Amino acid sequence: MSGTSHATGDASFADRTVVVSGGSRGIGLAIALGAASRGANVVLLAKTAEPHPRLPGTVHTAVAEVEAAGGKGVAVVGDVRKEEDVTRAIETAVEHFGGVDIVVNNASAIATEPTEALSAKKFDLMMDINVRGTFLLTKAALPHLRQSRTGAHVLTLAPPMNMNPHWLGAHPSYTLSKYGMTLLSLGWASEYGEAGIGFSCLWPETYIATSAVSNLADGEDLVKSSRTPDIMADAAVQILSRPPAEVNGQCYIDSSVLTEAGVTDLSRYGGGDDPILDIFVDERVS
Repeated sequence: MSGTSHATGDASFADRTVVVSGGSRGIGLAIALGAASRGANVVLLAKTAEPHPRLPGTVHTAVAEVEAAGGKGVAVVGDVRKEEDVTRAIETAVEHFGGVDIVVNNASAIATEPTEALSAKKFDLMMDINVRGTFLLTKAALPHLRQSRTGAHVLTLAPPMNMNPHWLGAHPSYTLSKYGMTLLSLGWASEYGEAGIGFSCLWPETYIATSAVSNLADGEDLVKSSRTPDIMADAAVQILSRPPAEVNGQCYIDSSVLTEAGVTDLSRYGGGDDPILDIFVDERVS
């Protein structure tokens, strides 16, 4: 990957099987490729079986990219909100690769309208994808994660718990759904503290140049001040390369992970001299 550094390039993911939700594009795909380039088996669960007019790629093109990067990939067309689809994704990983070592809870929905303008349908969508989806995928994987011999991890793309009134008031329903993902991760870290599984969260310091950003009204300008998904991939690889006990119960910011790993120049990830700070991030940490 173009953003890979010496600090993240040494770990081998050979014989490790990664299941990624919402992995057909953006950050989920970048993390899948980061693992694949180090030899991982990757199962991608996503809804996009056919090309979408406003979104790049499908779950099938994503698997082709995984294999081109050096990994083995399998596509599962399904909805993270549906228990049967999630179960099928985990069963596919076990059937093809013999188990599950890593789960990446990436699938997420965002709606930031003010409360009185937010539809019940959008509220439900955020809760169902963000909270329920994270619960379902992790629950289905847990029996297999317990059996992992290569270091079991559940990495959830959710923010550190920031109780700044600004973020609480900016979009309470979206905040609830994302903090719900964080609380699940922190809760599992405690609940399964003796199981040898590393439950952690990862969040970007800045906007990331994905279709979610480019499709906004001023998306073209926003993308110029956003870092590439590679920064999240490199940070994820760092976390997933560590012993599970070392990362269990931690919430990480991507740039901090890389800085601690010895990456001194983040300019390779783009975004210009002053990238836009992401939601839930109060001040620059890199």
